[in-house]
Amino acid sequence: MSDVLVRPARAGELDATGALTLRAYQADDYFATGVPSSYADTLADARSRYDHAELLVAVDGDERLLGTVTVARPGTRYSEVSRDGELEFRMLAVDPAARRRGVGEALVRAVLDRARELDLVSAVLCCQERMPALHRLYERLGFRRLPERDWNPVPAVRLIVYAIDV
Repeated sequence: MSDVLVRPARAGELDATGALTLRAYQADDYFATGVPSSYADTLADARSRYDHAELLVAVDGDERLLGTVTVARPGTRYSEVSRDGELEFRMLAVDPAARRRGVGEALVRAVLDRARELDLVSAVLCCQERMPALHRLYERLGFRRLPERDWNPVPAVRLIVYAIDV
């Protein structure tokens, strides 16, 4: 992870950040699980996340984009499961070519740092039931399941919720 830096996205890299997000989700066959194909537009729209949330990117020493995550406060446009005192993160994406380098973990740790900076109590997220690699990452970092907050955005898709105290 020493060659990975997480920082706020810059306006000039929004198209590339959106493309990276979509590419990462496509590599994981995300849309084969009943997710509406229209969600691809949401994933590719980094501009909206930049304007209405906090958009973080992970880059290497040469400023190549490696990954991204969207950070949202409760009650804002990109929050889905957060409550008062919680910081939510969504659309965690690592470029398939940059996987197994600690990029995802670096992005999650940056979110936790941001929650502490904002003096919040915890961080929350939801992800698909069928993403065991992500579940292992979150559990290894100390996240716990909140099954009472699991939900279905569309009938065929079950999202499970994780939280961690910060």
